[in-house]
Amino acid sequence: MKADRYLLPTLREVPADAELPSHQLLLRSGYIRQLAAGVWSYLPLAWRVIRRVEQVIREEMERVHCMETRLPTLTPKELLTETGRWDVPVVYKLKDRRDAEYALGFTHEEAMCDIVRREVRSWRQLPLLLFQHQTKFRDEPRPRGGTLRTREFIMFDAYSFDRDVAGMDRSFQLFAQAYRNVFNRMGLPFVEAEADGGDIGDLDNREFLILTESGEDTVLRCAEANWAANAEACACLDIAPFEQTDESERAMETVSTPRMRTIEEVAGFLKVSPTKLIKTLIYVADKTPVAVLLRGDREVNEIKLRRVLNAKDLALASSDVVENITGAPVGFAGPTGIKAGTRVLADYEVRYLKNAVTGANQQDAHFTGVNAGRDFTPSDYADLRVAVAGDPCPVAPEYPLTDARGIEVGHIFKLGTKYSEPLKAYYSDEAGAQQPILMGSYGIGNSRLLAALVEASHDDNGIIWHPAVAPFQVVVVIANTKDEAASHAAEGLHDELEAAGISVMLDNRDERPGVKFKDADLIGYPLRVVFGKGFAAGNVEIKARKADKDSAKEVPAAEALSAVRELLAELS
Repeated sequence: MKADRYLLPTLREVPADAELPSHQLLLRSGYIRQLAAGVWSYLPLAWRVIRRVEQVIREEMERVHCMETRLPTLTPKELLTETGRWDVPVVYKLKDRRDAEYALGFTHEEAMCDIVRREVRSWRQLPLLLFQHQTKFRDEPRPRGGTLRTREFIMFDAYSFDRDVAGMDRSFQLFAQAYRNVFNRMGLPFVEAEADGGDIGDLDNREFLILTESGEDTVLRCAEANWAANAEACACLDIAPFEQTDESERAMETVSTPRMRTIEEVAGFLKVSPTKLIKTLIYVADKTPVAVLLRGDREVNEIKLRRVLNAKDLALASSDVVENITGAPVGFAGPTGIKAGTRVLADYEVRYLKNAVTGANQQDAHFTGVNAGRDFTPSDYADLRVAVAGDPCPVAPEYPLTDARGIEVGHIFKLGTKYSEPLKAYYSDEAGAQQPILMGSYGIGNSRLLAALVEASHDDNGIIWHPAVAPFQVVVVIANTKDEAASHAAEGLHDELEAAGISVMLDNRDERPGVKFKDADLIGYPLRVVFGKGFAAGNVEIKARKADKDSAKEVPAAEALSAVRELLAELS
């Protein structure tokens, strides 16, 4: 490929509305351009990266005998209605000229399961593994980060179909290893973490994330146990916190706290730590009020709360409901003296608090010296809080968790019969009895991965691609295009590299050498070969993008091909 005929719209200035490094660099280096909010055009460089990403995934899928398919973008309303997902908030809906309703595919569990329920009849046809690379559409409320969170995106999604739980578990582990292979081949440093399944499924699932300060997820890790979880899914144990101290119970007293409504205001007024307060929040779960208690510095994990309550609808109560339940305005609620019949759920940590401060269920007043079991008794204790750094590790409680920011690049799920039962996807077992097929679902955001790879590997000068996913593995630069001998030799090397199966860009543009070098660094070619001043002595300069700036070396032009092969092997 030759640069003088290639679309390379590089920018020298950082776009004002781009905050993340990947967003800035993909715009500056001419990979992407925005069409609308959350809608992006992938220019030739970006499309080459995405195709190379797809090929790495495709090869790993072939290793596990997962077959490639291509399903429709349009999903009929009737199919999504069978699983209750027609009214998922992110769905784009449309009607045809006959008023038949469709959704633009936001995921393809139903469509893939529909194929299987039609074509699979016997246990002999299982397990079955299918995948596709397909465009997805989701009406994201807040698109952000360039191609990290968009309304239209390219996704790899795969599905496993098995006879029993043991088979589903084997498929899950098979895909987990395939994902490790995919990300390792791309040179992507990743973390596997336990995660919440959301609307997809509530069985075992696992996220694959890269760690970066610009990540939108919090990952909690325990190095000693080699364990990690997304903070929203991290379990909190029913054990005393590390900072627990012996303290005798004091008598409960009422104290005046005029206009002190927030945790910070009350703690400051009473000169105590927020960890000495018990926060009482009133929720409405499926139209029924419930009180939730947790330590003052903690936040409710609504995913956990929804699961404990088995609630479909969950929201904080209005001020009128709070006053009806507690007898006081918002900011003064407490567990002692709450309205009879109200279910009170307390986070595990509450049982270990001594002489706590709570709302007194009356305006401008709080209780001090409150102790669970003596002054109030919750209906139940449960894991209700968001885990944070410093909490005990769920698998090795003697060690505290640490935290980091991360970007999700892949997610795998065990689905069980969540989709096969409502869609009536059954098979006949050895005895001829009808059994539901057990499913798994596996996704990688290909266009999201474009940005994640840049977040993971860049410097002040631009992108640093791994050879496995680079748009071109080598750029051959002609420093002076008026030098006919150098130009002819550079074209010869270009042709030799292509013949050897190495993707190469020949920068033969009529530009100053400095411009070409800056563009090469910005675009991120793994290797740069320069036909410059040294060519007069028969040499070319070769430099790896990820190496130090002084690491360029001269080699005889006749040995350039073998030198490139050797360096690419080292980089891979």
